[in-house]
Amino acid sequence: MTVLAVIALLAWLYLLLFNGYFWQSGPMLPTAAPNAAPPVAIVVPARDEAGTIEPVIASLLAQDYAGGFRVILVDDNSTDDTAALARGLPDPHGRLTVLTGAVRPPGWAGKLWAVHQGVAAARAELMLLTDADIVHDPAHLATLVAGMERAGAGMVSEMVVLNCQSWAERALVPAFVYFFALLYPFARVNNPRSAVAAAAGGTVLIRRQVLDRIGGIAAIKGALIDDVSLARAVKPHAPIWLGHSRLARSIRPYPHFADIWRMVARSAYVQLRHSPLLLIGTTLGLALMFLVPPITTFMGSEFGYVTWLLMAFSFLPTLRRFGLSPFWAPFLPLIAVFYIAATIGAAIDHHRGRGVVWKNRAYNEGQA
Repeated sequence: MTVLAVIALLAWLYLLLFNGYFWQSGPMLPTAAPNAAPPVAIVVPARDEAGTIEPVIASLLAQDYAGGFRVILVDDNSTDDTAALARGLPDPHGRLTVLTGAVRPPGWAGKLWAVHQGVAAARAELMLLTDADIVHDPAHLATLVAGMERAGAGMVSEMVVLNCQSWAERALVPAFVYFFALLYPFARVNNPRSAVAAAAGGTVLIRRQVLDRIGGIAAIKGALIDDVSLARAVKPHAPIWLGHSRLARSIRPYPHFADIWRMVARSAYVQLRHSPLLLIGTTLGLALMFLVPPITTFMGSEFGYVTWLLMAFSFLPTLRRFGLSPFWAPFLPLIAVFYIAATIGAAIDHHRGRGVVWKNRAYNEGQA
């Protein structure tokens, strides 16, 4: 076990020093107004979002932006009152359009088909793609446009502030952001010379000409991890920028561990391209990284102890971002076990022919 403990230590030293400093807090856009304020179309795909749609659309209609903007809500065949609730909101400037989504054609993921319809209905230089569970500060749109202007980017995306109230959320949600940054270090995403590309689907501001250049939303029409797929399509054509948001937050609750399990399982095996070999390799790699250090620590290995300390140290900036106690940091190995188990569970369900059900729709490749 000493050999494994040494390998795990070397691996962590590499990640901490040479993986884009993924563990650091990450970039944030300063609240600002742009020099120019081109027209913006805000596209919101929504399916069965009656519980969140009113504060979300109200926050978008209240944006303090010097340029013209409109909000296009695409009701993706909801079975609740999503569309009616949105239409009932005050809209003194006539900025809201509610579209009834057409039947999804074969080969399209549900969310992307809704986004495609919203984009097709828009006539604006910039497109803000956001989710139906994200509430925006009035300065958010202006700050995004200013950030795009300052970075000279074709696409700007932000990881919004995630809900972190329940025990399940406090235990698991910060690690979701941590693991995302581990896979897609923001510094590498924002480096035009790096091939690493990623985005956070809750907030994506993209230039219309860039979207047209890649063939529109149709270029990624079957993608289930749509934000990363969009970033990969855009980066060869234009610089992209990814950071954390201080002006947008998710209001979707995950009160129970089972809720987060389903959220993780929805895309975990898709990330591995439904490959059993990649699943085995990833599981062994994660076990080496996150389980060997505490196991060898309890067996008396100094290498394991040092590695566990480094791992916990790397988790602290993420915990601070969520306002949580450093108490959670040593438990990162146990948290990793949850994510490993959810990924394995997703793989088992896939190979048994049982896809994840999300928003009353079977979640299978091309059929989300």
